[in-house]
Amino acid sequence: MIKLSKELYDSIKNAALKGRPEEVCGLIAGVEENGIRTVKKVYHLENIDHSNEHFSMAPKDQLAAVRDMRQNGFIPLGNYHSHPESPSRPSEEDKRLAFDKNASYMIISLIDKTAPVLNSFRIDGGEVTKEELEIGG
Repeated sequence: MIKLSKELYDSIKNAALKGRPEEVCGLIAGVEENGIRTVKKVYHLENIDHSNEHFSMAPKDQLAAVRDMRQNGFIPLGNYHSHPESPSRPSEEDKRLAFDKNASYMIISLIDKTAPVLNSFRIDGGEVTKEELEIGG
């Protein structure tokens, strides 16, 4: 299970809406205890591809985010990105590029801008498992 506060959900949602029509992306960090992952910070990173179909995070921004995580006592939990025109599920490219089976891959769909859909997944060797996501608090 992964937990995300309403405030951090809103941060992801607002970044995704503002970044349309491009995909937006970033890293998520926090703590893990007894199998429950709690997101404590979201790092909004530049999509250097500037595309509505895929994303790449700027390496220097990723390094800065990881440095900040360490300074705050957080661990990397995974990443998020938006699907401006497709459902909240991993694309074939998302599956192919998912190298960390322990990461949470959050995807927010903006098909309906008035009701974005956020889901979280684990991806292991192309096999996708939807992760229980609790938003609130």
